[in-house]
Amino acid sequence: MSIVQEFKEFAIKGNMMDLAIGVIIGGAFGKIIDSLVKDIIMPLISVITGGGVDFTQKFFVLGSNPDNLQSLDALQKAGVNVLTYGNFLTIFLNFLILAWVVFLLVKVMNKMRRKQEEAAPAPAPTPED
Repeated sequence: MSIVQEFKEFAIKGNMMDLAIGVIIGGAFGKIIDSLVKDIIMPLISVITGGGVDFTQKFFVLGSNPDNLQSLDALQKAGVNVLTYGNFLTIFLNFLILAWVVFLLVKVMNKMRRKQEEAAPAPAPTPED
């Protein structure tokens, strides 16, 4: 069997389509989680911590800041070494929420799979038994 024939068989069986659908849905789901964190959770945290806090603009200047620049954009354009912990916190929160949702999905799928296995009837004994 040639490689081209094997590939056609693989693609037609549906494995490739299942993978493609999973990647597309995963990308869209990632955007939903990004929006949830950026547009809902982080503003709520900002209000709880005193209001008006944009976590993406939280940073520490590492080293010298000769021009006494105050904005993150200006510091990065000037080449000043900056530790942007606020952006990291936002992305880390995205990851935690996404990992939690994937964990819950896997848990539900495993539960459904166990129910199917329990509901499957035992095979009938063969005449040789």
